[in-house]
Amino acid sequence: MRVEVGGLSIAYERAGAGPAVLLAHGFVGDGPATWGAQVEALSDEFTVIAWDAPGAGRSDDPPDGFGMDDYADALAAVLAAQGIGRAHLVGLSFGAALALAVTHRHHRAVRSLALVSGYAGWVGSLGPEEADRRLARSLQASTLAPDDLVAALAPSLFSPSAGGERVDAFLVSVRETRPSGFRAMARASHPDQNHVLPRIDVPTLLLYADHDVRAPVAVGEALHHAIPGSELVVLTGPGHASPVETPDDVTRELRRFLRTAEHRSR
Repeated sequence: MRVEVGGLSIAYERAGAGPAVLLAHGFVGDGPATWGAQVEALSDEFTVIAWDAPGAGRSDDPPDGFGMDDYADALAAVLAAQGIGRAHLVGLSFGAALALAVTHRHHRAVRSLALVSGYAGWVGSLGPEEADRRLARSLQASTLAPDDLVAALAPSLFSPSAGGERVDAFLVSVRETRPSGFRAMARASHPDQNHVLPRIDVPTLLLYADHDVRAPVAVGEALHHAIPGSELVVLTGPGHASPVETPDDVTRELRRFLRTAEHRSR
């Protein structure tokens, strides 16, 4: 499925019926490769939408200077174009920072937040020096050949024991990363979003993984202290891309949280 938003053609998958859940992927991969297991499983009781952010998957590349606020406005417009007034937002990594930006700019569109291996922007969660280093490494990685990009990123996306068809399919999507979109999402990941955290007043799940070297559990603990009433859950085993590596564990925690959040919002 596709929708025209701000001059961009945005692709997404939609399945199921019930309360709306928007799934936002990280700065590599795309919606189906990241969230395929959750779309399939959660669509039995929710309307599940997995978008391809501008610059990823089947969506158009964004224009120069496209920042996190622009991504947030685009996501909100995708929801509005489908007649969805409010949605539960679930974001992985860059997608989690995006969910924070949507909450800040389009508060009425957000029913709850589930931040999976997320940051309050790289500056906000890692500090300015590490954020600058990560951005520089990402921009350099964007110049690599596809196989070299996969080789460079895969060790930081999964635990050493990761494997299977879903991991393989996700790495195919990483291989298909478009440099301009990757750079845009990396740059959008950089700014500090800590100012958003104390103002969050919707149910919030923080889902982290004990083998994550990109967004360690300490990042989740800091967000937990800053977001009023938030819940922190740490998964045992997976690395950064837990929805791909341990889909059943992620789906279980999301389903539990979404049911509770939906009940609280009625």
